[in-house]
Amino acid sequence: MEHRAVSEEIRKLYDPCRTVIIGIDGLGGAGKSTVSECIKKTFAKTDIQITILHIDDFIQPRAVRYSDKAEEWECYYNLQWRYDYLIDEIIKPIRSGEPFHKKIELYDKDNDCYILSDTDIPVGSVVIIEGIFLQREELRDLFDFMIYIDVPEETRLKRVLERDGYIGDKEQIAAKYNSRYFPAERYYCEHCSPAENAQLVTR
Repeated sequence: MEHRAVSEEIRKLYDPCRTVIIGIDGLGGAGKSTVSECIKKTFAKTDIQITILHIDDFIQPRAVRYSDKAEEWECYYNLQWRYDYLIDEIIKPIRSGEPFHKKIELYDKDNDCYILSDTDIPVGSVVIIEGIFLQREELRDLFDFMIYIDVPEETRLKRVLERDGYIGDKEQIAAKYNSRYFPAERYYCEHCSPAENAQLVTR
């Protein structure tokens, strides 16, 4: 990942009179969260405030996202996230040009509920939204700049087998990715062409 290239783009986009929204898109295990935190550290001692929002903080309750009315991968692609809440309660207020100060609902995976988190985003900040499927049609116009981390499926599978122990053993992790996550990712790549449409592609 070329952190310098990303940081340089952020410096170009920075505007003290408005808040800039940057997307860090990538498939499961691409390293989106790690990259976001590295960027935030890069600007820690500057006047540019970086706020990171994780798309997985805005997922639906388990009963919604694991519906039995569609295939598992379709539920993941179509039912996983609270896009309306993210857009109406967070993105639109940020875009209004006013400072953003409110309690926002973040998903608590352990308890399958939402917790309130005080969030302050002054005008002139840079907001990074990191997560999967950020270039789907209902989201693509939200961003001032889009970065896509392009990592092969084989490499990502190796990473998640080590990372996602909460799912079960390695066989259970692989089974879930093959039934739920990877088919949805392939659908996304086929229909949204994220690597082709992002302004910056890194590996």
